[in-house]
Amino acid sequence: MSTFDPALTPLEWNDLDQRAVTAIKAMAADAVEKAGNGHPGTAISLAPAAYLLFQKVMRHDPSDAGWVGRDRFILSAGHSSLTIYLQLFLAGYGLELDDIAALRQWNSKTPGHPEVGHTTGVEITTGPLGQGLAAATGFAFASRRERGLLDPEAAAGTSPFDHHVYVIAGDGDLQEGVTSEAGSLAGHQELGNLIVIWDDNKISIEDQTDISFSEDVVKRYEAYGWHTLHVDWTNGGGEYTEDVVALAAAIEAAKAETGKPTLIRLSTIIGWPSPKKQDTYAIHGSALGSAEVEGLKEALGLDVTKSFQIDDEVLKYTRSVAERQAAQRTAWDEAFTAWQAANPENAALLARLTAKELPAGWTDALPEFPADPKGIATRVASGKTLTALAPVLPELWGGSADLAGSNNTTMDGEPSFTQPHRQTRTWKGDVYGRTLHFGIREHGMGAILNGIALHGLTRPYGGTFFQFADYMRGSVRLAALDGTPSIFVWTHDSVGLGEDGPTHQPVEHLWAYRAIPNLDIVRPADANETAWAWRGIIENTSNPAGLILSRQNLPTFPRGEEGFAPADGVLKGAYTLLDTDGTPDVILIGTGSEVQLAVRARETLAAEGIKARVVSAPSLEWFARQPAEYRESVLPAGVKARVSVEAGIALGWAGIVGDAGRSVSLEHFGASAPAETLFREFGITAEAVVAAARESIAAAQA
Repeated sequence: MSTFDPALTPLEWNDLDQRAVTAIKAMAADAVEKAGNGHPGTAISLAPAAYLLFQKVMRHDPSDAGWVGRDRFILSAGHSSLTIYLQLFLAGYGLELDDIAALRQWNSKTPGHPEVGHTTGVEITTGPLGQGLAAATGFAFASRRERGLLDPEAAAGTSPFDHHVYVIAGDGDLQEGVTSEAGSLAGHQELGNLIVIWDDNKISIEDQTDISFSEDVVKRYEAYGWHTLHVDWTNGGGEYTEDVVALAAAIEAAKAETGKPTLIRLSTIIGWPSPKKQDTYAIHGSALGSAEVEGLKEALGLDVTKSFQIDDEVLKYTRSVAERQAAQRTAWDEAFTAWQAANPENAALLARLTAKELPAGWTDALPEFPADPKGIATRVASGKTLTALAPVLPELWGGSADLAGSNNTTMDGEPSFTQPHRQTRTWKGDVYGRTLHFGIREHGMGAILNGIALHGLTRPYGGTFFQFADYMRGSVRLAALDGTPSIFVWTHDSVGLGEDGPTHQPVEHLWAYRAIPNLDIVRPADANETAWAWRGIIENTSNPAGLILSRQNLPTFPRGEEGFAPADGVLKGAYTLLDTDGTPDVILIGTGSEVQLAVRARETLAAEGIKARVVSAPSLEWFARQPAEYRESVLPAGVKARVSVEAGIALGWAGIVGDAGRSVSLEHFGASAPAETLFREFGITAEAVVAAARESIAAAQA
């Protein structure tokens, strides 16, 4: 553990600063008391630390919350939402006393956990423990990649795009596995601008963490390659002192260490100076009760009869933070203006990325694949699409969880995102590279992708087998909740992956992930649908998408020939791939690798005089967004005979095929055998589709 000298870092901390901290300690108790529930303890004891960051350390501007030059703050301990709300209130980000008093209430700006896009100044939604700290690694990734795109030649610390990512994390964050995954990668990548303050208070819902958490966290992070520091406000069990000077010095030491991320262990007493409930679980996640609130205010030297009290003089001072940083902002503006003049092309790129615009004509780079009855796997088509897009979309970057060759997530010729001394015989690159290597860390990958996307300028993707999407589900759900446009590439999408067997074969996954609101699931049927799927995903910046791809080859349909519709129908989610004269007798609906079965079944049914329409439905979410008239044109209500075919459980298809409909599906786990054997043995065949079509027609006519 490194040492530091507080005397080397003078800190201006006056009476107004101390009065502000005192006020918000009481205010945290008042807000939870009024709500009747919440987490007051950490907000009380960490008030000085959070105040130090927002008022003395971080570069930010409350009048310009999206300022590209700002430092980022992430409250990983999201249950202590008041820790950030009170700082946003003091700094003038738009929260007022009424908002603090409305904590956890309907339609308030202060929900139970911070939500990005809901409260100005919140960078990321946190609450599921570990997610904020893990995503912070993505923020640091993004800042480095963006610097490489915009200002790669500037000396360290001199670019207007250099900034820090600050995190407040709790014991629970450090226990969650996702932070171990991301922390290991952060140390490996030597992310010197990532600074984490760990609130080491040793209390959680089950009271003292010693019951389940006894490892030496600092040594663990040192093993990850982190710089570590310790600030002990408990003085080893002696008199408690909120030593902001020591913490400020530790932060300065962390900023001086540019080759490693820093973990500052801040030893605190939760809820201090609450007289009876400090240092207990009772102050962690519950209202204090009126007597304890009064005792806290008395200990703080405040009027026990008043709630939500803060002096106008104090609030005026804290809201002058932008004025106090004016010289710093002016210097940044001057540096930015000089950079714009010297780098007009990069300045234009920044303007485009900030506006979330795509370059003119970028879709011309999308590949077109010739008709081929043998075809290629959609994972291969996806890789070819990424390589084609690389020159025209510099903001697009990504990799996989140690499955690059299987997921086809590497853009040909693009360098790895790595420290030069971390290069291997297989992978070459530099600190500004484009190919990400997450290692076998699916959950960490998901959180890091979210952090990259939320940082704001680039568009990340990350791949693994669809079966292992469950290892990252928590991060995927948060992306959907936030509307974060992360791109999840999930390959080996069914029993079609074959011999690896049921441990690797997703069965329930398509409907399990379709069940997540605001997540688009896109499962293309052939190579051209894959290219168009990438277009649809890239053009949408409002929410995440899961791109579901096959291991096995799929025929590339002859678009524009033999009645096959163009692949641009993918953008509407579902479209008529092959039609028939007049009203169809039955509609065959397929996704992904099973669309070919519907095509073959249509031929057999035609020979029997049965008119079948084939609908390819790569994204039910995209289809649901289309006008009712379009949806009716593809799936007319008057045609009751319908068959779905998908190599997974049929869970949600009943609502689409209706009472007379039938589903060709797989309602059990797979097995180890070649793909063609499994499809035959499990009845996922064209013959099964034909039989289901006959049954559905009969049921519709009954």
